[in-house]
Amino acid sequence: MTTKTPNRAHLPHAPGVYLMRDAGMEVLYIGKAKDLAKRVAQYFNPNRPDFKTQELVPLIRKIDYIACESEREALIWERRLIQKHQPFFNVMWKDDKSYPFVKLSMNEEFPRLRVVRSKKRDGAKYFGPYPKVTPVRSLLRGLWKRQLFPLRPCDYKFSTEKPLDKAKIKSCLYYHTGECPAPCAAKITPAAYRKIADNAALFFEGRYARLKKSFQSQMYRASKKLEYERAGQFRDNIQAIDHMSERVRYQEVRPGRVTARLDASRSVTELQEALSLPKPPHRIECFDISHLFGKETVASMVSFAGGRPDKSQYRRFRIKTVEGIDDFASMAEVVSRRYKRLLDEQTPLPDLVLVDGGKGQLEAARKALASVRAKVPLASLAKREEEIFLPGRKKSIKLPANSAALHLLQQLRDEAHRFAITFNRRRRSKKLGAVR
Repeated sequence: MTTKTPNRAHLPHAPGVYLMRDAGMEVLYIGKAKDLAKRVAQYFNPNRPDFKTQELVPLIRKIDYIACESEREALIWERRLIQKHQPFFNVMWKDDKSYPFVKLSMNEEFPRLRVVRSKKRDGAKYFGPYPKVTPVRSLLRGLWKRQLFPLRPCDYKFSTEKPLDKAKIKSCLYYHTGECPAPCAAKITPAAYRKIADNAALFFEGRYARLKKSFQSQMYRASKKLEYERAGQFRDNIQAIDHMSERVRYQEVRPGRVTARLDASRSVTELQEALSLPKPPHRIECFDISHLFGKETVASMVSFAGGRPDKSQYRRFRIKTVEGIDDFASMAEVVSRRYKRLLDEQTPLPDLVLVDGGKGQLEAARKALASVRAKVPLASLAKREEEIFLPGRKKSIKLPANSAALHLLQQLRDEAHRFAITFNRRRRSKKLGAVR
C-alpha cells in the first residue's frame, strides 16, 4: 500500500511552527523549528527511521505553518497551539517539554540567579522562556566570571535575621577566593547587594546593548593577541545575548488570530505555485513611485515576511538622478540602489521583488537588477486589470478575484502605494513650511 506524500516545497527556510494534518484536516502533531523546511524534511528522510516517524508520517496529508520572527516566538506559538489542540502525537510522546527560564530570586533578602524549568508564583522574577538552555547557561557563567552581577552562587538559605553558620562560611571556596561578595559574612550591605540584583534584572529585561559592545571590543582585542580561546568565550557570550534578545511578537492565540496567520502562510504557498517560483516567497519587497506633476519624486519599499507586513524593514527613497516625470527611470534608480547596497553589505536578498506597474516598470526593474548582478525573482502588478507580469513571459497572469496569492500581491502593492504617498506629502508639507 502506498501513501501520498504531502508537498513540502512550500515551507520556507525561516523560524516557525508546523502543523501536520491527516486526511480529515485534524491536527496530528505540532512542532517548532529554527528552519521550517529543514526540520520537516527530517521526518521524510528514509535514513533516519524511528518509531515516532514510522507511525506519524503515513498519516500526514497536509502541512500548515506559521512563520515567526524568531525561534523564541515559534516556541511560544508551539506551546499555546499544543495546549489548544492537544494533538494526539504530541500527547502520546509527551512532547509538552518544558523550556528554560532564568530565575532571579527577588523573594529572598540575598537573591540568586538560576536556570529553572518551570515558572512559579513565588515572588521571584522569571525571564524567558528560551528555546535552548546551553547558551543561557553559558551566558550566566560568563556574567559570573567577569563579576558583572556577582550574586552568590550557593544554595544556602539565610538572612540578616537568620545568619548562616560560621563553619559553613569558612568552608566556602567562593568566600576565600573573593568571587562572591559574601553577604553571609556581612561583607556587603543588604542594600548594596540588592542593587546588584536590580542591575541583573535590568539586564535580563533586555537593557544590555552596552554589555554586548564591551564583549565585542574585548573579543577583538583577545583575537589580536592570538588569545583565541578567550576570544571564543566572548564570541559565545555575544551569541548568547543575541539569542536572548530575539524579538517575540505574541498575543493571545485566539481562533481568529491563528486563522489569520495560517491564511498568510497559505497565501505565500499559493503565490509560489502561481508564479512557478523556485522556493516560497517568504520575504517579498515591493516598490512604488510617487510624485506630484514630476515634483518631489520619491519611492517606497515595503517588506512582507510570511505573508504579513514587516514594518521594521520598510524603506523610503528620494529620487536623485531623474528630472521630471519618468517612472521607469525612477524605478530603475531605486531598485539598483536597494540591491547594490544589500549585495555590498552581504545581506540576504528577498525571495521575490514586486513592482507597482506594468511591463515598462517591470523591464526597468529587470535591467536594474541585472546592472548590479542581483539574482532574485521579479514580478509586477498592473492596477487596471490586476495583471501579473513576469520577465521573459509575453502573456500576463490573471489570478481569480478570490485568490489568496492575488490578495497578498494587492496588499503589498497597496501598502507600498500608501507608504510612498505619505512620504511625498510629508516632503511637500516641509517644503511649503520652509517657504512660508
